[in-house]
Amino acid sequence: MKKNKKREFQSSELVKSFARIHGFEHKLIAFEIKDFLEEYLDESLFQEIKSVNIENKCVIIKINSPLLKHDFQMRKSFYLRKFQDKFGEDKFNDLQIL
Repeated sequence: MKKNKKREFQSSELVKSFARIHGFEHKLIAFEIKDFLEEYLDESLFQEIKSVNIENKCVIIKINSPLLKHDFQMRKSFYLRKFQDKFGEDKFNDLQIL
């Protein structure tokens, strides 16, 4: 009869722990934000997003399309609130669209 180990981790927990230890937790959250946007936006709109980063508690989204960039700027507070609700208000306090 096989006995289960007392400590079993899921891979996502290990990745989060590793990120916390080595100081790139923000990059992991940026990937999660990008995944959220992929689900939220149409595929053609998502293709216009160049990158998502977090610096000094500010989410920085680089967008190729001028129209999509303008839409994000107009709805900046909406997107910031969505990100804060999903990932925590303490993680970031501003959103910058480039």
